[in-house]
Amino acid sequence: MQRALPVFLLAFASPALAQTQEVSPAGTLPLTLVNAATQSEARTVASDVTLTEQVVTGVLASPWSVAVLPDSAGYVVTERGGTLRHVTRDGTVGPEIAGVPNVRALRQGGLLDIALAPDFAESRVIYLSYAAPDGLAGSATALARAVLSDDHTALDEVTELWRQTPASAIPAHFGSRIIAFEDGRVLVTTGDRFTPENRQLAQDPINATYGVTIMIGADGAPEAPAVEGALPGVLSYGHRNIQGAALHPETGAIWMLEHGPAGGDELNIITPGANYGWPEVSYGVNYNGTDVGTGEQIHAPAFVEPIYFWDPSIAPSDMVFYQGDMFADWEGSILLGALAGQSLVRLELEGDNVIGEERLREGEGRVRDVAVDEDGAILVLIDDDPGALIRLTPEGAD
Repeated sequence: MQRALPVFLLAFASPALAQTQEVSPAGTLPLTLVNAATQSEARTVASDVTLTEQVVTGVLASPWSVAVLPDSAGYVVTERGGTLRHVTRDGTVGPEIAGVPNVRALRQGGLLDIALAPDFAESRVIYLSYAAPDGLAGSATALARAVLSDDHTALDEVTELWRQTPASAIPAHFGSRIIAFEDGRVLVTTGDRFTPENRQLAQDPINATYGVTIMIGADGAPEAPAVEGALPGVLSYGHRNIQGAALHPETGAIWMLEHGPAGGDELNIITPGANYGWPEVSYGVNYNGTDVGTGEQIHAPAFVEPIYFWDPSIAPSDMVFYQGDMFADWEGSILLGALAGQSLVRLELEGDNVIGEERLREGEGRVRDVAVDEDGAILVLIDDDPGALIRLTPEGAD
């Protein structure tokens, strides 16, 4: 394991090791070796902005995802227990929306992400991800398509598009973020289903869809895999638990946030067919302090390197590239939620590099989802029971 090398020994290390940068975060690793200077511990930045908070509603039950409806129609929120609700802009929470698929709401499983089709204003199509019951005790990440009624009370034409294989009795690490593309394709993320036995399957996309990203074609069927011999739809593999996903507004690249073990949360850019290393390599360690896989930290060239990682863990949830007029200085920044970190995190970018990090609303609840409202305000979803949908604006904004 390279992490314990004393500083004076680095001068005598191999050329590849000597060329790496060194950081010493107050995290799980005594000495963390990184592949690039921009890969961790970006400079701390502070915005000249004071946030005003409006609690849209504080009566949600373990909310997981929020989608902003067009034309000031409010929001649709998933609750992990299996309910989908319409919330008006003034905070009125509607009854359960009928027609939601059955879910296994146990531990981390249940009703998870929601995404609107790009043409939602005309089609009313939404996508849901969830832990689908499978057998007596099993569950599997699943993706469904449905049509939301004009009055926000029911789902029609509910169709399951994809289901993870095999099912697992372990109710953890479902991944489950969705990206809906302009061309009709849909991407959904998965997790490794947590146990040492299950997580090995993240390196076996030929026989399992654990720790992978899945691409569904515009026809509703999984696309041909980008990994040779893999199961249909597999775009990338070697992931632990992807809970954040967004398209870069300029490049169209797929960016994702992935939970590490103890340390090693990752921000990745997805390359079709690529292997991201889990559980062979990690910038974190197992919860009991032992090495992950080979004990290596530097992933290249065998595996794709993360753009950025956190040690200690912040447990990142969803992310969005900010685009709006309300926070003009944040244009192009990544806004992401932190569960263990209990904060809204802003990352300043220069190209594909993180050059600054800001923590906002620290210690004020587990941020499960982040979205941008129609007018550019920021929405954060607090994962609790009761949980809350909160709207953030700059102090003094109209």
